[in-house]
Amino acid sequence: MTELQAIQERHSVRKYVDRPINEKTLAELNKQIDLVNERFGLHVQYIPDEDGVFSGIVSKICGWSGIPGYIAMVGKDGDGLDELCGYAGERLVLYAQTLGLNTCWAGIFRRKSCTAKVNDGERLVLVIAIGYGVNSGHSRRSKTFSDVTDVQNMPDWFRAGVEAALLAPTARNQQKFFFTLDGDKPVAQVTGNAPFAKLDLGIVKYHFEAASGRTFE
Repeated sequence: MTELQAIQERHSVRKYVDRPINEKTLAELNKQIDLVNERFGLHVQYIPDEDGVFSGIVSKICGWSGIPGYIAMVGKDGDGLDELCGYAGERLVLYAQTLGLNTCWAGIFRRKSCTAKVNDGERLVLVIAIGYGVNSGHSRRSKTFSDVTDVQNMPDWFRAGVEAALLAPTARNQQKFFFTLDGDKPVAQVTGNAPFAKLDLGIVKYHFEAASGRTFE
């Protein structure tokens, strides 16, 4: 499965088969986490959920069940950390999909039970549930193309990027983002003050870049 296929096929999953990720697959995942940490200067970690991060009241609120582990998105605290974690985390989410794993970005979890190592000056942004889903999830209602861009006569690469961004997971599926063009450079911005808006921006930027072949830098 390619990354573009993963964008098409990946859906959020909250219910999992209660068994650990097999050793070979976990080794591949951890290798990718190491690459992400090296490239983006983060402190991302895979952690088996042995302390009930998804248990109790949060399980009832969110419908979590059977989750064997999670990816903790940790990095040096600063204004750009949330967006960076969204961008880097979505790279891991899509990679996990190519390994046959299912995932869900988790804004609500038992933070005090999270055993991720957070060094001085670092912050735990959130976690990503990961494992073998009971099912593959399902698509959610999405905004239309014209809801997220007003560019006319757009190049094919821009259209492909926006289409992929519309498939990106966002908090409460609010899709609070908007794309424009500055000459031949794409521009993405947050619309409103939605929960995890900056993190969501990182996620949709990754989708856009993966499908368009263009970057925001």
